[in-house]
Order: sequence, then structure tokens, then C-alpha cells
Amino acid sequence: MCRHAAWFGPARPLSWLISEPEHGLLEQSYAPRMQRYGTVNADGFGMGWYDPVLCEPVRYRRTVPIWSDANLSGLAAAARSTCLIAAVRCATVGMPVEETATAPFADGRWLLSHNGRVERDAVRRLAGGRESLCEPESLCDSAWLASLVFTRLRAGASLADALTLVVKRVAAADPAARLNLLACGGAEAAAIAWGDSLYAHVGEGVLVASEPLDDRPGWRPVPDRNLLSASPDGVLVAPIR
Repeated sequence: MCRHAAWFGPARPLSWLISEPEHGLLEQSYAPRMQRYGTVNADGFGMGWYDPVLCEPVRYRRTVPIWSDANLSGLAAAARSTCLIAAVRCATVGMPVEETATAPFADGRWLLSHNGRVERDAVRRLAGGRESLCEPESLCDSAWLASLVFTRLRAGASLADALTLVVKRVAAADPAARLNLLACGGAEAAAIAWGDSLYAHVGEGVLVASEPLDDRPGWRPVPDRNLLSASPDGVLVAPIR
């Protein structure tokens, strides 16, 4: 239902994910090559990056198609970081089209994007009205899913454990859910392939994307129901059991 991408490594501009690659998110917004659900990602876009001077990441989100934002080119070229995330959105039917429903979602230093769909009521039931729940930014399914992950992170779980536990619980509650998640915390990044395509390219750093951003050799699919973790110690791909 969406396309997303992230970079973890030496500092790069956001255009590294969006407009510089021949099949970057700008092209994937109107001509994705591997998208299984939906054909055009025109219901908004968002991007996030980490500035070393600030305590929390910076986000820029819009509800317009990414190709129609006249300010994007300059902003994406200027915003540089060792940890980047961006997404273009094809909204799930019935979900609101608003900036607060557009990835990346945020809590503290954490950023998260969801590619897929999930029964919103199933996620709400899992939340269970707990006082400790991180309040979702929007009423959309992805925002509720992000709130469950952020709640686990606030409780002290690692990024990999928080993503894995939430995906397993949500999939049990909604077996038809597609739960490709991409998240980062500035000093690490992680992604899950669950029901849709996910690729990684490891070189000076690691690129993770719904589909390859270019035609260079080295892109490898992340197997379905696998977790990819990237940190200064390296990149690990492991099955979710």
C-alpha cells in the first residue's frame, strides 16, 4: 500500500532515497515496479532525519503527491544525516488522508513507517486502553500499529524486540495483515518483511527499501517473515519464529 526506504551509514542527503536514484521514491510514487497492492502512491509522503544538534529527529510530511511539492528538491538536498527514512503513501481504503496519518510516525528519538494494512480494530483491542499506551498520532491503522511499537520501546525493549513482538501479536489477531515495518532510532535501524517486498543493499552503509532504488548489483530480497537489523556492529537478517 506504500513504498518506503531508509539509509544507515555515512551521512547522505535525503535525495539519496528520493530523487537521485533512477528508481527512487519519487519514481516509485507514480511507477513502482514491485508493488502488489495499489498502483500509485499519491496520498502523501513523509521523511525524517537526525540532526546532531537536536535531541529528536526532524520530520517533513505532506498530504500532496511527492511530485507536486515544489520545496522538496531543495529540502531533500540540504537535509543530511547518517540515518534517513522516507515514505510515499497509498492510503488504505477508509483511512484518513492527513499529515498525521503519514509516515514516518515519531516518538522521542524513534521513527517508524508501515507498508501494508491491518484491521484497525484488532490493533485497538491489543492496545486494550492501557494508560501506558503511546497515544497514536492519527486514527489510521498504521498510526495505531506505530503506537504499539513505541509503547514497547518506552518500556525498555530493543528496537528489534519491539518490532518482532508487535508484529507477531498483530498477525495473530489479524492473520491477513501485511506488516512490513521500517524503523530507526538514529544509532540503529530495523525492518521487517511480512506480506510484501523488502530489499537491502549493503556497502558503505545499508539501504533498505520496499524495492531496489537503482539497478546496481548487490540488492538482495529480505525473505518474508524476517527481521533485518542494522547497527554500527553490522547487518543481521534473521527469521521471525
